[in-house]
Amino acid sequence: MLEKALHGSLRYRIWIACLILVGCAGFFFYLRQLDYGLGITGMSRDVSWGLYIAQFTFLVGVAASAVMLVLPYYLHDYKAFGKITVLGELLAVAAVVMCILFVFIDLGRPARVMNVLLHPQPSSILFWDMIVLSGYLLINLVTGWVILACTKKEIPPPGWIKPVIYLSIPWAISIHTVTAFIYAGLPGRSFWLTAIMAPRFLASAFASGPALLILVCLILRRWGRFDAGEKAIQALAKIVAYALAASIFFVGVEMFTVFYSQIPEHMHHFQYLFMGLEGHHNLVAWMWIFAVLSIAAFVMLILPGVRRNEVWLALACIAVFVSLWIEKGLGLVITGFIPSPLGAITEYHPTGPEITITLGVWAAGFFLLTVFYKIFVHVRGGTDGSPCGPAVDKMIH
Repeated sequence: MLEKALHGSLRYRIWIACLILVGCAGFFFYLRQLDYGLGITGMSRDVSWGLYIAQFTFLVGVAASAVMLVLPYYLHDYKAFGKITVLGELLAVAAVVMCILFVFIDLGRPARVMNVLLHPQPSSILFWDMIVLSGYLLINLVTGWVILACTKKEIPPPGWIKPVIYLSIPWAISIHTVTAFIYAGLPGRSFWLTAIMAPRFLASAFASGPALLILVCLILRRWGRFDAGEKAIQALAKIVAYALAASIFFVGVEMFTVFYSQIPEHMHHFQYLFMGLEGHHNLVAWMWIFAVLSIAAFVMLILPGVRRNEVWLALACIAVFVSLWIEKGLGLVITGFIPSPLGAITEYHPTGPEITITLGVWAAGFFLLTVFYKIFVHVRGGTDGSPCGPAVDKMIH
């Protein structure tokens, strides 16, 4: 099936060429980083996680969002999601690959990643994060590819695939929960020391991932000769609205707890985020953009007339994706280090090479996603419109 990704329109070839160009630029600067060290980035002794780990944190949520399709379709037989369930699984594969790449490039010496395998420490959250991420990648790669292959051949899938699909549901919850525990388990960082870190992660995941999937469905409807169906898109939009509402609520709960308690070491982080602290205000504009975009997107998504308009729906989904990229990316990761436990404020500014490497990883992820969806559209073009093809759908249910 991979050969189908080698053919396409001029627009498709230009898109692929642009992704390869950006990816090559990112790889070039990564080689410089590998030679010089992390000194070419904006990270420092006081801010040891930056743009790379911010992307990792956000993309884990995008990967986990596939469960919002798998759960209704396979457990509750919600057939409207049948056409796009594989899309969610393939999105999860691309997102996890990007997560792994961002962790890899964040290491000054990439060979150190082998220490997790050679010297496993079950007491380490990072060890379990590696387990759940690699397991989730394998689960979605196997299920997505097997279903596609069976659809192409118009044969039922093997009997063992159904338990694997069911396993992906709790596994999806685990990847973002374990990632949240990496932050919430650090007692010296008061900004992350909150019991609702995992629920916050999951709420934002179930908004950002489906929002991206809606955008993909709208793009495929216009240019990919594939229609996911209005019912499926609108159901996804409602999921995004409810998840976004929960995410906004959780942020509000955090702010109430922090400012009502008037505990200085907790207040300073939120002051830095939204008002600036002692003349330092790098993230203030970003966080107000998050606030405006998230509230505007929520209003657009809860109004049925607006939500059913394709243009407004696309704008709302873009706003959701960008706002949560800010809040669960730089807003969450960087602020955990500012101010430090000793009260020092060290600003963080991503450098040009750091941004280019980051864009290179995103380009690699979108390249992988484009190839997957190109194959998907080709295979789906030969079916009768049932969720996975008539034989496959009958076997699964």
